[in-house]
Amino acid sequence: MTSHRLPPELLSNSEMAEADRLTIASGVPGYALMENAGAAVALEASWLAPRHGRIVVLCGPGNNGGDGFVAARLLKARDFSVTLGLLVSIDALRGDAAAAARAWNGEITAIEALDLDAADLVIDALFGAGLARDLDGPARAAVDRLNAFSRERKKPVLAVDVPSGIDGTSGQVRGVAVWASKTITFFRRKPGHLLLPGRLHCNETIVADIGITSAVLDVVRPATQANEPEVWGGLYPVPRIDGHKYARGHALVLSGGLAHTGAARLAARGALRAGAGLVTIATPKEALGAHAAALTAIMTAVCDGPEELAAILEDGRKNALVLGPGLGVGAATRALTLSALAPASRAKILDADALSSFKGDAFSLAQAIRGSGGPVVLTPHDGEFARLFGDLSADDERRWLKSDADPETLQKRLNGLRSVSKLERARAAAALAGAIVLLKGPDTVVAHPDGRAMIDDTSPPWLATAGSGDVLAGMIAGLCAQSMPPFEAASAAVWLHGAGARHFGPGLVAEDIPESLPAVLRALFQSFGLTFP
Repeated sequence: MTSHRLPPELLSNSEMAEADRLTIASGVPGYALMENAGAAVALEASWLAPRHGRIVVLCGPGNNGGDGFVAARLLKARDFSVTLGLLVSIDALRGDAAAAARAWNGEITAIEALDLDAADLVIDALFGAGLARDLDGPARAAVDRLNAFSRERKKPVLAVDVPSGIDGTSGQVRGVAVWASKTITFFRRKPGHLLLPGRLHCNETIVADIGITSAVLDVVRPATQANEPEVWGGLYPVPRIDGHKYARGHALVLSGGLAHTGAARLAARGALRAGAGLVTIATPKEALGAHAAALTAIMTAVCDGPEELAAILEDGRKNALVLGPGLGVGAATRALTLSALAPASRAKILDADALSSFKGDAFSLAQAIRGSGGPVVLTPHDGEFARLFGDLSADDERRWLKSDADPETLQKRLNGLRSVSKLERARAAAALAGAIVLLKGPDTVVAHPDGRAMIDDTSPPWLATAGSGDVLAGMIAGLCAQSMPPFEAASAAVWLHGAGARHFGPGLVAEDIPESLPAVLRALFQSFGLTFP
């Protein structure tokens, strides 16, 4: 049966294979899992195709194809007109897939000879999530033909596990990939169902229960989860009836000069709406009047350089700091960042110009982060990530390799920075820098140095607007100020950021995001079981 509440755990290809292995080792036959998977596919297909409609099933050489054979048999028994195409010779099938093919009581047609034009639905059971190479030859031709069919005929395509050609772990296209109308996967989703471009190829993804119990997760221990309130909700700082503003922390946001004050105000407003008890903007004296004229609940303090910043930070009650939005790229911002990273227990959120000011010298930033004594969150978008980590030279690598991890591990991390997988790039950067890395985008990844990661697929397109990242940085600080652990704070802020944008809808500008948070927070708190007068 399918589940409409998707569990948060995301399993890589190897983790899913281990879940299968553990289930089979516990006494569940592999063929029983295949029968259950095929039954789930058949059920979903019966809802997508008209009654007694024409269904074409495309089967590949592995277990994904075996699922297709089972689905075809069950759909035929329900009086659908089923045509089955096989990419390889039937003699090439092995194991459970061969058994499923023997149980099929219909004709088998070579895929290139199939007539797709009359189909009401096509089931893509060519290749699953563990595809290990780029598609070429007859496989690529089959995918190209299927995509042309769905584009021209406007008929649905149901993908089994993942659309053929999508890597389940990375979400990347292996040469070419099916554009599915709907995807059905089994037990748990993979990262590739959420990461781009895989998510676009999957369209809607549903999860079917095929007899693998959640107990296997205690052994597999997946490190990646979908970013949802059930994951971090238990650590969310819900205001207490006996609380006061000083108990909810004090966030500090650094401002740029007179011509660049808006970004700091956006971040500060985000921190305040996220629940920080107090928020102060540390501003150059030249910009003090601009801020004073625009602010009400947010305070100001004059800060004209690293020495004045250090003096402000002597007040340990200022327990969360945002640095980067609107500061400008260059030596002055670099000096402020290094001053902010002086050893202290407060949380530091480094965004935008604070990251780009270390272009070509990620090692120096990482050294300062590792010596800072408190949690650090880096919030780059892809361009900022590339500027910070993308140009590491051989000399840089030698310096990294002299760091505190063994050379083999560090080399893997360096290789991870160059990976095409957004998830692995964020993980590698977090491990190298010793910081939480929030790699922004429509598939934002939040990675912890210990390997844990969240993938967010909830952000609407309206967030692609100037200043939205500044608000996000402030929201992270607002949650950290309330002592929410930084990895969970960053993840929760991403979710709230997207929820606020969805609540407002089209026409959103960055200033609207904080003002949408009260309604979002009310709904969130109600989901926690809290009531309001």
